[in-house]
Amino acid sequence: MRHENTPKNWNEVKTNDSWAIFKIMGEFVNGYEKMSRIGPCVSIFGSARTKPNHKYYKLAERIAKKITENGYGVITGGGPGIMEAGNKGAHLAGGTSVGLNITLPFEQHDNPYIDSDKSIDFDYFFVRKVMFVKYSQGFVVMPGGFGTLDEFFEAFTLIQTHKIDKFPLILVGTEFWSGLMDWIKNTLLEINNNISPEDMDLVHVVDTEDEVLDILNSFYDKYNLSPNF
Repeated sequence: MRHENTPKNWNEVKTNDSWAIFKIMGEFVNGYEKMSRIGPCVSIFGSARTKPNHKYYKLAERIAKKITENGYGVITGGGPGIMEAGNKGAHLAGGTSVGLNITLPFEQHDNPYIDSDKSIDFDYFFVRKVMFVKYSQGFVVMPGGFGTLDEFFEAFTLIQTHKIDKFPLILVGTEFWSGLMDWIKNTLLEINNNISPEDMDLVHVVDTEDEVLDILNSFYDKYNLSPNF
């Protein structure tokens, strides 16, 4: 036990890092192969701690059902809470239900509404995030914690810097998100000039499933794009 707790020397660290590359490559290859076959999907993010009787769980389920009925599939992080609600809505509507699972010390476990052939496990957060961005036609961000904020700002930054193509980025829950958006507008933009005014146009804040669908459909109509890969 004492030996296991001994810090690794630099050579051991380098060796472990070198071998980790192959595991990372394996996760990318497996993810690309499976995700490239799923068809157009929208990612739904939100807290793993949200209970089934919560208004945001029920709203996420309705959103997933609505967008699935209109030809999109749903991708979530595969866990409980809002993720479960997203997969449940897609499953009950008979649509594509994808779960990108990751092993965590708490909270995360597979929910039962993921299609059996569309559940993918990851050890690396950054590989999982690539799959979300690369294979999503839009991001629907429900109320959540640090992980949800991480996904939101990752997508926001990549679109802002033109590292990925623009796609709809939708925050659901005005009551929840208004404080953050006010801070971005007032502190980042107006006081410190850390972002551009047009950056604010990259994000929509809504409260209903109909608004989510309208934004998705109008985006693809406006730019004459087909929601596909």
